[in-house]
Amino acid sequence: MFNSARVYSTGMVLCAGLSMIQIASASDTRTVREPVIPSSCATLKATGSDTTRMIQTALNNCSSGHAVKLIVQGSQRNFYSGPLVIPSGVSLWVDQGAILHALNRASAFDNGNRTCGTLDTKGNGCSALITMNSASNSGIYGLGSIDGQGGVTLSDKNISWWNLAQQAKTSGKKQNAPRLIQINNGHNITLYKITLRNSPNFHVVFKQGDGLTAWGVTIDTPATARNTDGIDPISSRNVTVTHSYISTGDDNVAIKANPSAGSSTNMSFIDNRFGAGHGLSIGSETTDGVYNIDVNGLTLSGTTNGLRIKSDQSASGEVANIHYNQVTMTNVPNAIVMDTVYEKKSGNTKAYWHDISYNNITVNGASRFIFNGTNASRPLSATMRNMHLSNQITWTKINANILQY
Repeated sequence: MFNSARVYSTGMVLCAGLSMIQIASASDTRTVREPVIPSSCATLKATGSDTTRMIQTALNNCSSGHAVKLIVQGSQRNFYSGPLVIPSGVSLWVDQGAILHALNRASAFDNGNRTCGTLDTKGNGCSALITMNSASNSGIYGLGSIDGQGGVTLSDKNISWWNLAQQAKTSGKKQNAPRLIQINNGHNITLYKITLRNSPNFHVVFKQGDGLTAWGVTIDTPATARNTDGIDPISSRNVTVTHSYISTGDDNVAIKANPSAGSSTNMSFIDNRFGAGHGLSIGSETTDGVYNIDVNGLTLSGTTNGLRIKSDQSASGEVANIHYNQVTMTNVPNAIVMDTVYEKKSGNTKAYWHDISYNNITVNGASRFIFNGTNASRPLSATMRNMHLSNQITWTKINANILQY
């Protein structure tokens, strides 16, 4: 039995609609409370110009436990920046009304190989807008927003990041485009009430970390923006996403366990809403195992997929102790998916997915339940209780044991 975590909101336990039983079953082993914005070490005023050096200098000079605050100045609310690195113990505070824009110039994000803004077979030629490397107790706070300008024509490429992504799709290559926030080996990282928009690529990646809290975060990017995942915990543990809204052009959440990078375990997704996107996904990389994931209180509307586990023979592994509770889906074409042939890639690995439960799930409108265990080493195993389904559900079951109570 894994340890419990409790999520607290100011003055009350979570919110109406989530019971104490659900909270106590959360998988994040930390005690997670509503974050408090750190006091500022420096206040920077919007200039409407390139402020990369100004912001980075302030971050470098900020003392641990404090935040660099970005504020509006009169009618000016815009900051523009290339890649920023947030040091350990330091945070960025984007105040209400302020907007931190990524510069719309590919060369600003090139990591030295002169491939950023081009297509190739690797897709790793760009630095993120914001990076945290081995940072502890850092974060991004505030009621302001961060805009990656993914749909804006690049001044040095005559193409937008999203159009480049579409070219990559049709050509079979990979786009070199920056992520919005990249967190590597982070410990107790916080995202609080920040709005993230229009990322050129993934919005938030938490890789090989321990402790991520995303509380009251808004991610709002068009459904047509390819490869713009919302929050991707990769080979990490102790993650809580709560009171957040995610609408994007790819996976709203994608939990991954990359080959040789470690498992993903002990994650809680509590009281969230999803709009456009490909759903709350596990995979496609599950090689090192995904364990102890709890979803409690999720509303999805117009999302392409709902609750999805996906992989194939190239990167599949064990997925176990996954629990979905109090989920409502409306106009979601693929409400529940367990698919072991996601991209039909060949390989030697075999999926082993078991101890997966669905409880108190409501599906409104026509939808599909897909359990495709073609590449599973043993039949897919899941249980369903208290299901509230429309009469327009179609089922596909291949090499799967689904028990309904």
